[in-house]
Amino acid sequence: MSANIKNIVIRPATDSDLPQLAEFLQHLVEAERPFDPTLKEGEIFYYDIQELILDKATEVLVAEIDNQIVGCGYTQIRSGKEYEKHESFGYIGFMFVKPEFRGNGISRLLLQNLKEWVLSQGITEIRLQVYHENEAAIKAYEKDGFKKLITTMRCDIG
Repeated sequence: MSANIKNIVIRPATDSDLPQLAEFLQHLVEAERPFDPTLKEGEIFYYDIQELILDKATEVLVAEIDNQIVGCGYTQIRSGKEYEKHESFGYIGFMFVKPEFRGNGISRLLLQNLKEWVLSQGITEIRLQVYHENEAAIKAYEKDGFKKLITTMRCDIG
């Protein structure tokens, strides 16, 4: 399905969006399961979405087309480590677009709006985490200016 980008509205999430956002979170978990053998079975809630909406250091955005929520993402102001150049940075998470709406620039529009919010807080660095094997997401983030920084490694020892 190709959406007209002019019909896309990016806005802050509200409590009335919580059921849809909870559903998106489970879709995101299912999409990430093949990349992460450490995830438990069943429903997983990486975070409390309502708490994120209420948090002054966090901006949760939704993308709507014709009053239907089709995507979301958040950014949160986090403290840097004492040895890092930036005292604080924006952290992006919960990036999700419904499969039938992908390829319409919705993620890019969400990212632009999240970056603008971080800049409005006086912060000039933004970070995110993405699974190493999630090549589609990595390519999308690289198109938006992100560069790989660190790789987390793991192994089962018992």
